[in-house]
Amino acid sequence: MRIEVLVDVKTTLGEGPLWDVEEQRLYWIDSFDGRVFRCTHDGREIRAWDVPSKIGSMALRQKGGAVVSLQSGFHFLDFETGEVELIHDPEPDKPNNRLNDGKVDKKGRFIAGSMDTMEEGPNGALYRLDPDLSVHTLDSGIIVSNGPCWSPDGNTFYFTDTWTGEIWAYDYDRDTGNVSNRRTFTKVDGSNGGAADGSTVDAEGCVWNALVYDGRLVRYTPDGKVEREIAMPVKKVTSVMFGGPDLDILFVTSMAKPPLPRFPGDGVQRGSLFAIYDLGIQGVPESRFAG
Repeated sequence: MRIEVLVDVKTTLGEGPLWDVEEQRLYWIDSFDGRVFRCTHDGREIRAWDVPSKIGSMALRQKGGAVVSLQSGFHFLDFETGEVELIHDPEPDKPNNRLNDGKVDKKGRFIAGSMDTMEEGPNGALYRLDPDLSVHTLDSGIIVSNGPCWSPDGNTFYFTDTWTGEIWAYDYDRDTGNVSNRRTFTKVDGSNGGAADGSTVDAEGCVWNALVYDGRLVRYTPDGKVEREIAMPVKKVTSVMFGGPDLDILFVTSMAKPPLPRFPGDGVQRGSLFAIYDLGIQGVPESRFAG
């Protein structure tokens, strides 16, 4: 195994690595600076797009462009013009919230949650944006929504409220996009100040999670047991995604500056996009939004 800096862009809050099999390109975002990045698997051909506010996550569309979760709701992003179009704001009455992490299920629905920007109150919720552009609430009472992903068969949905110290599993109805039977998938080791951030699932059904502020990546077996840990060169790792031509490179985002004063600083590689090679593990292709 080897860890390399793939792109040193010093993202203030790097997040949401997304490998697109069709384009053979990696996307990621800077949540605080409102920017979407794209590059090849080896860090070349870097492009960037600005969005008008903080961005929590993005997904590519089957029709072209992207759907993005911004401070003020779900939007479309046109890569050719750079224009952003509002779809729906699910929380117009909560100015201290913003939409955060999100991914697309196997039927092309975009699942994303919101968060309290002060990371203190359970003011957020988990939403589903359907291809017909209707929005549905799946769960509520969340402080910081993070880590949505699915088992390879799509029947189990994983999700975390970062500061609960747990990653949850839900039964996922692939036909309707509804969730049920929320339970604790695993308890997160927060003894070093870390907390569960972004996640992905590999082809063996194991869940990978970035322990932000602790500088570790953790791989959990399908029954929630720790299978391995990887120590990263920086503490503020934020999310993970498998990609590359063979889906065997683990891409890892990080932040250059903590969002709140109580969180620690980091070293010179802070904010970099990392790539981990020679793990001998493959990911699963990500779906595109069908709307």
